[in-house]
Amino acid sequence: MPSKILVPVRGDGMIETVLGHAAALAARHNAHIVVAHCRARTEDLMPYGVQLPSFARDTLAEQVRQLAEREEEGARAQVNDLAAALGLTQMDGTQRDVASIDIVEEDGLMADIIKRNGRLADLVVVAKPDRDRNLGSNSLKSALFRTGRPVMMCPLGRSAPSNFGQHIAVAWNGSLEASRAVAMTLDLAESADTVTILSGGMSDTQGATADELVNYYQLHGVTANVHRFDGRNPGEELLKKTTELGASLLVMGAYGQNHERETLFGGNTQIVVDKAEIPVVFVH
Repeated sequence: MPSKILVPVRGDGMIETVLGHAAALAARHNAHIVVAHCRARTEDLMPYGVQLPSFARDTLAEQVRQLAEREEEGARAQVNDLAAALGLTQMDGTQRDVASIDIVEEDGLMADIIKRNGRLADLVVVAKPDRDRNLGSNSLKSALFRTGRPVMMCPLGRSAPSNFGQHIAVAWNGSLEASRAVAMTLDLAESADTVTILSGGMSDTQGATADELVNYYQLHGVTANVHRFDGRNPGEELLKKTTELGASLLVMGAYGQNHERETLFGGNTQIVVDKAEIPVVFVH
C-alpha cells in the first residue's frame, strides 16, 4: 500500500484539487501525506540579465521576501483548514493506522523540490497542467522523469469523487511503460473493488497480452476483466472508455516515445495529459 504521498504546492490555486485527491487515497490506505510548499528564492525572481543598482536590488529582494512569507502563511493556513475538513491527522507519519499529513517548507524551484522529495515517496500528486496560465508542465515533467515514481495528475477544479479508487482502469499494450505502471500500482489494484484492463491501439508484438495480465493480477489476489476497444486515437479512446465504464482512476504507462516528439505530434500520453477530466496515474 502507498505509505507516503508527496503533494508539492505553491500559491497557484491548485492546493484544494491536489490535496483533496491525495486525501482520498490516504484514507483508503492510511497513508501519510507530505505537503511540500515551494517557497520562491530571491534569486529565482530577480530579472535575468538585468544589471540593477545595489539599492534597487536590495529593495526588490525585500519585496520578494515579504511576498514569499505572505504566500507561505496563506498556503499553510489553507492546508491546515483542508486537512481538518478532509479528516487528516497532523503528525510526522510514524503512526501507521491513520491517514495523516505534515507540511514542510522548501526553498527553490518547484521542479527541483519535486525531484528531491519525490524519490522517497510512493506517489507524487500534481495538478493537470494549465496551458492557458502556463502552469504545471514543468512540475509534471519533473515528477515523471526525475523521481522514478508513479505520478497522479488531478483534473483542474474538480473534487475527488466519493467512489475514488474503487474502480480503476489500467491501460495495457504490452509495452515496458505499461508493465512498469502495473508493477508500481499493484497496491491501488489490490485495494480496488473493480479492475478493468483497457486493451487497444498499437500493441507491443513482443509484449504480454491482456489475458496474461489478467493471470498476473490473479497471482496477486486481484480479479481483473478485459475490455478491448478499437479507435483511431487510442489516447482519446482510453479516456472515453474509462468514463463509460464508470472507473474513477486511469493507470497508464507514460511517454513510450520521446517526450518532445509526443508533445509536438500528439502521442497518446500527451493527448491524455491535455484532455483528461479524470485523475490519471502515469508511470514512465
